Amino acid sequence: ADQAGQRIDNFLHTRLKGVPRSHIYRILRTGEVRINKGRIKPTYRLIVGDVLRLPPVQCQLKEPYEHNPDRLKKLANAILYEDAQLLVLNKPAGIAVHGGSGINGGVIEGLRFLFPNAPYLELVHRLDRDTSGCLMIAKKRSMLRRLHDSLRIGGIRKQYLALVQGRWDPRLTRVEAPLKKNTLQSGERMVQVSAKGKPAVSQFNIKQLFATTTLLGVRLETGRTHQIRVHTAYKGHPIAGDTKYGDETFNQQMRHDMLKRLFLHAEQLDIFLPDINYRITVHAPLSSALQQVLKRLAPASDPF
Repeated sequence: ADQAGQRIDNFLHTRLKGVPRSHIYRILRTGEVRINKGRIKPTYRLIVGDVLRLPPVQCQLKEPYEHNPDRLKKLANAILYEDAQLLVLNKPAGIAVHGGSGINGGVIEGLRFLFPNAPYLELVHRLDRDTSGCLMIAKKRSMLRRLHDSLRIGGIRKQYLALVQGRWDPRLTRVEAPLKKNTLQSGERMVQVSAKGKPAVSQFNIKQLFATTTLLGVRLETGRTHQIRVHTAYKGHPIAGDTKYGDETFNQQMRHDMLKRLFLHAEQLDIFLPDINYRITVHAPLSSALQQVLKRLAPASDPF
């Protein structure tokens, strides 16, 4: 019952450890995976009582992660909120949400190591490796499903802080620009504004104006990959410390002000799930390192 509603491709990816996604999609496409003796699409959502038939699949055992004790301590100290269904973390910058190629374990692997008796821990959403702040981890499959449904309809309010280059126009409170993901030959993933992309909407308000930068509050109406980073750069105000979409000269100047990372922080989550009367607000304080950067910035000589 806990898996009811989950897509078959995600179900198989979770359980067939070490099997490439490409192979999972191939056995789905060729009909080797059957539900109740019939072929299904990768988007099929499981129903209680479904009978699943799989072809023989060779799973490659992964080497166990060598968890860094300092990183584990950081994660343990970063828990902002926890109940029987949900855990919210103030994700430190520089830690990926999950392990991957070239990454020796991420947040989810670290939490599973810290809580070996937890029956279920799954990421609800993602944050970029260099972004800090509120990250949701579901402790029950039913909660994961509810949160995913709420995210799809914009029922979870996500607010960010971003320090951007230049003087942001106070009349620019909303950016609506579709985003398309591209993968370069090197394997690096880039996102760009494109009419062929998916709809993406960000709302902005000025928190503080400095001589050469602006601290923005950002609220997302959609949750596309790199959305805030691309939308701010698209408007000519890249985020400080952004080595992918930013301005290198500006980033060098910000390093003089002791900025050593991307200045993007998921500041607050407002969650309301009316069907179970579940309502919480979680706030992630800005790190002392980013607070010190703000203190070093010269104030605007002519504020609005």
